[in-house]
Amino acid sequence: MFRLDIVSLRYHFAAKLVNALWQDYLGCMNKDGSNPRGDLADLIVYLARLGQSQGHCAEKPGAHPALTAAQWTALRYFAHANRFSRTPSGFSQFHATTRGTASQTVKSLVTMGLLSRRTHQSDGRSTVLDVTQAGHDLLQHDPLRDLRHVLSQLPQTSQDMLAQALGQAISDLAQARDAPVFGTCSDCTHCEMEGNASYCHCTQSMLTLPDMRAICVDFQPARLTTQPDS
Repeated sequence: MFRLDIVSLRYHFAAKLVNALWQDYLGCMNKDGSNPRGDLADLIVYLARLGQSQGHCAEKPGAHPALTAAQWTALRYFAHANRFSRTPSGFSQFHATTRGTASQTVKSLVTMGLLSRRTHQSDGRSTVLDVTQAGHDLLQHDPLRDLRHVLSQLPQTSQDMLAQALGQAISDLAQARDAPVFGTCSDCTHCEMEGNASYCHCTQSMLTLPDMRAICVDFQPARLTTQPDS
């Protein structure tokens, strides 16, 4: 009997799906850049939903805790946020939800032993959340790894175009809704870099290399203006 490799089939299916969605979108674009079908938002939402589905991770009950999409989002956030942003309020802004809902999600992860609480070093009223070793171990089974894999298989030009387009759309939508935009220090107006040293004018502190690579709740995107062709 032949052994069916479910994981390989899923990777193959997901890669075909992402490529088909991207090619379908490019194919229906008008020369002026408009989309006559008006369904690009639906495609993005569907892709995000598919990427966050448990997939083969849910086929091994007892192997690791089964998390909801909100819990996975929180665990990823606290694993990638800098030391200024690993707070319940920071996560509520990132997840675009109420503080009460964010607090319940955080509380559940603390109860599961995936997050730990500690008092902020300079502000005793604030709580900082850190991902535990169990949390980092669980992130090795993150459902988004399938999506990351198939996106990495796209041609580099497509990846660059997609990243630029989505980044611009996120920034514009956040501005329209007066919502925060999250990013890293290297693209932030608060950050001043000189040689090997980096300084944040918002937090008034020197930044370490891990800080520079982490997402921040105080991020302000530095928009680049392009000059018209002469």
